[in-house]
Amino acid sequence: ESVEQKIAAVSLRYFNVAGALKCDRGWLAERHDPETHLIPNVLRSTHSNPVKIFGTDWPTADGTCIRDYVHVIDLIDAHIKALNSLVEGVHEIYNLGSGGGYSVRQVVAAASKATGEDIPTTDSPRRSGDPSVLIADINKAQTKLGWTPTREINDMVADTLASFSKA
Repeated sequence: ESVEQKIAAVSLRYFNVAGALKCDRGWLAERHDPETHLIPNVLRSTHSNPVKIFGTDWPTADGTCIRDYVHVIDLIDAHIKALNSLVEGVHEIYNLGSGGGYSVRQVVAAASKATGEDIPTTDSPRRSGDPSVLIADINKAQTKLGWTPTREINDMVADTLASFSKA
């Protein structure tokens, strides 16, 4: 029996990770420089630096792109379930997202709700290569791991906003 036949492996394909978790050592949260992710950029937008909406003519309900987001706490749960599911000689691959999606305008609305303020936006042309909709098929993770994400976009945005305080 070869080594390859004995290795247990799992690959987890994250979609847009969002949210944050307050722990003893601080916040488990995203920090990029430059920041490229929608939720932090929406929360940091100002009237002098509004968030750009790339395309308002997509074939979606509100004309903006739809993306799948998953909360970092839901990912922690998925990791634990994936580790507990390892089987010798088997390599499994799972998509991790919400299994649904949120449009750019829905993310902006969630940020407005979290901050209590209107979020400044500016309409921009589509970016080359962007698909109109990108949503994870999480059926395999739900079926084989017993994993289902529990946090919605409002939770992700509110937790990201709270992580900015660094308290």
